[in-house]
Amino acid sequence: MNHPARPVAVLVGPPGAGKTTIGRKLARRLDVPFRDADQMIEEAEGRSIPEIFADAGEPAFRAIEERVVAEALETFSGVLSLGGGAVLSATTRARLRGHRVIHLTIGVAEGVRRSRGAGRPLLAGGDVTARYQALLTERAPLYREVAWSTVSTERRSSGKVVTEIVDRLESGDPHARSTADRS
Repeated sequence: MNHPARPVAVLVGPPGAGKTTIGRKLARRLDVPFRDADQMIEEAEGRSIPEIFADAGEPAFRAIEERVVAEALETFSGVLSLGGGAVLSATTRARLRGHRVIHLTIGVAEGVRRSRGAGRPLLAGGDVTARYQALLTERAPLYREVAWSTVSTERRSSGKVVTEIVDRLESGDPHARSTADRS
């Protein structure tokens, strides 16, 4: 956290885990800027993520994502939220080493509920629950690989989640329990 051009925290996790919501609140609490990598991609490309997927396919999207995330990790000094699939890139996972990466977790049912109708091309159509479970099965080990700390967002207020993350960042202990959760 002492390097001026490095994120204070990087949030990773599956769709619906709360990366953007928690990220915004965490940034406000820490009085630092917030950036969402998916939004950065849309700004850089001048089109939405579903449009990029439809026009160029997932491999092209992942290449753009890898480039945008690499630049943000080098130049951004706030709270950075990554798209759920950013960890699929071995290059991105390697770049995340040494950063305070917070893995936000959520169960399948809650993740599906929160992700419905949110313009998520990999969850569109068919059995969304089965697709979400498959996505989680594939990505969970990758989230754990890059995580400095893991925090559940399942049935917890965003305020409690943010307090727990702040406690961990400030103490330097990736397993610190929030005083709000000890009562």
